[in-house]
Amino acid sequence: MDAGGHIESYQRQFSKATKDKSIFPSDKALIKMLYLSTMDVVHKWTDRVQNREQMLHQLSCSSRIGLGNI
Repeated sequence: MDAGGHIESYQRQFSKATKDKSIFPSDKALIKMLYLSTMDVVHKWTDRVQNREQMLHQLSCSSRIGLGNI
């Protein structure tokens, strides 16, 4: 994913968070909601890969049988 794709994904997360609520009682409420959305995005982007060991094993097996880098 290129940088533009990351920015679009980040913007999409903000759109999801704000679509249900079009009016915020204060600027502080909006900033807090955007901050919490950012923390959610950061958690998703930096979360460990599930079944990482299995994935690495499968990739190492594919290189041994001549499939190269998948």
